[in-house]
Amino acid sequence: MAVNCPVCEAPVLAGDSFCEACGQRLDAPACAGCGAPAVDADGYCERCGLRQPTGRDHAEIELAGGAAGVTDKGLRRARNEDAMALLSTGTATVAVVCDGVGSSPRADEASAVAVETAAAALARGASAVEAFELAGHAVTKLASSVEHAPACTYVSAVVTGGEITISWAGDTRAYWLPAGEPLTTDDTRRVVEPLTTDDTRPVGAPPAATGAEPTGEQLTEDDAAPTGEITAWLGADAGDVEPRVRTLAPAGPGLLLVCSDGLWRYLAGYAFPRSGTPLEMARAMLRHALDSGGQDNVTIVLIPLGGPHG
Repeated sequence: MAVNCPVCEAPVLAGDSFCEACGQRLDAPACAGCGAPAVDADGYCERCGLRQPTGRDHAEIELAGGAAGVTDKGLRRARNEDAMALLSTGTATVAVVCDGVGSSPRADEASAVAVETAAAALARGASAVEAFELAGHAVTKLASSVEHAPACTYVSAVVTGGEITISWAGDTRAYWLPAGEPLTTDDTRRVVEPLTTDDTRPVGAPPAATGAEPTGEQLTEDDAAPTGEITAWLGADAGDVEPRVRTLAPAGPGLLLVCSDGLWRYLAGYAFPRSGTPLEMARAMLRHALDSGGQDNVTIVLIPLGGPHG
């Protein structure tokens, strides 16, 4: 029985593997949009052009201790180039969030391999710097050349007891959200002293100079130019980049928030949720990002320290 090629519509015979006119595979997966069996190896429909949904379009993680993460492709992106890892070693909670650099090729692969490599290293006890370097080497190996180099930003967090160690490069961020008070970014106290490796100090305590009560604190400082371009990332074209590392001891209970710019670009004036489990709060933050435009991929990880959540 004669049928037509789903792409060029040339006649083909039942049982043929390829269209002789255009070379299209005739046993390709069906498109989730138009239904044509024309999805190529890169996940795009050769007929309508739709990028096919993947398991990364939306994913959630919740650990037994309450820590939780949510990642979503947002409303404007064809795919999710963010990646996250969240795991417990029994003595520590490890989180890694990477945001693929959109101007680089295969940015989704860069973020995926970075979080997998770094999380595994941190879980086995590697230092923040060692995990960063291993992730950087893994991303560098993806490049076919310096001109075609997958790239991603990076932030990791290791929570052990009441101590947090954060490492980052780029504009993926971490925040401390203290419990028991309104959480809003209207008057967020930003870190004003230089953020350097081995910067150790308590967070969540009033600044000595003013006595003002913090309502939330950005723990990282963006590696970015005044015009917004990032100045540090992982990848073969990253140059001699080194992570910045901070070790902090919260003065009271709260939540560590690790997120990509798909969330933090919408935080001005936002009142963080004050109730619910970390997963419910992460979902609420995701809804806020989507309701605000959802122009980028969104990744949110919340790790509770002390208090009712942990």
